[in-house]
Amino acid sequence: MAVMDSIIQKAKANKKRIVLPEGSEARTLKAAEKVIKEGIADVVLLGKEEEIKEKAKGLDISKAEIIDPEKSPLLQKYAEEYYNLRKTKGVTEEQAYQIMKDPMYYGCMMVKLDDVDGMVSGAIHATADVFRPAFQIVKTAAGVKVVSSAFIMEVPNCTYGSDGVFIFADCAINPNPNEEELAAIAIASAHTAKVLAGIEPRIAMLSFSTKGSANHELVDKVKNATKIAKELAPDLLIDGELQLDAAIVKEVGELKAPGSPVAGNANVLIFPDLQAGNIGYKLVQRLAKANAIGPISQGLAKPINDLSRGCSVEDIVNVIAITCVQAQGVQK
Repeated sequence: MAVMDSIIQKAKANKKRIVLPEGSEARTLKAAEKVIKEGIADVVLLGKEEEIKEKAKGLDISKAEIIDPEKSPLLQKYAEEYYNLRKTKGVTEEQAYQIMKDPMYYGCMMVKLDDVDGMVSGAIHATADVFRPAFQIVKTAAGVKVVSSAFIMEVPNCTYGSDGVFIFADCAINPNPNEEELAAIAIASAHTAKVLAGIEPRIAMLSFSTKGSANHELVDKVKNATKIAKELAPDLLIDGELQLDAAIVKEVGELKAPGSPVAGNANVLIFPDLQAGNIGYKLVQRLAKANAIGPISQGLAKPINDLSRGCSVEDIVNVIAITCVQAQGVQK
């Protein structure tokens, strides 16, 4: 857990304010108590105050702020902001007012207007329910074409990558990214590698081909994405198309891609589609007993992260810490 320990220390060093829309959910309340006690973040819980306090019996959440969106003095202001964002999509003022009573939408608006630094949700909501308001309200960062996700993978007793630390992307959001989107995912993942994992990115664009060993339209997509990424971020070490063994095994990299600045040393692995990425991270997690930290959202203007509905209290604490560190790099 060396990477996660480092992230938690960074969060504590520059404490941020994080909103949790699922304020009455049991695991969320336990995580909030731990986050507050350990000084990782300041916490805002959304929901009905009576229900939250009833569910939190036996826990110390006295330092958390509790907001009921339906009773909030900011509800009208948030509704007006949402209406202005969505009126061209046919949303009326009355609809905006009702929508902003939803904690998921209210939480995103808090992030949008800098009333909090980030949001964590998804313990009892599907990924689509987390990101729909995020896309509508917070939107993507300037110049970013697509929101994606990454996992920090810590593989025990491993000499590949950065002493067993890798970034895998995209493993949770984009089913079949096109060339431009794949390039954007690579660039966003490099930022995640630096900011969260603390490693200098060496990016491999993965395929079933290495440097023309196979001809197929799927290979062409990875080749073209690599070219686009290099043009957009010429300062990054990035190469492709590379097979997995050529990307991480020095001897294979030297054989299959001699002269490559990445082959044999990659620590950021960009998968060609969601099927490959999701299967890949789960294989490493289960067979190599790797610690999979994530999914971590990339590309939003401000940090909003999704939880698995099977998440543990510790998972929620970790994602809150990750969100805090992401928020430290956001320009306001």
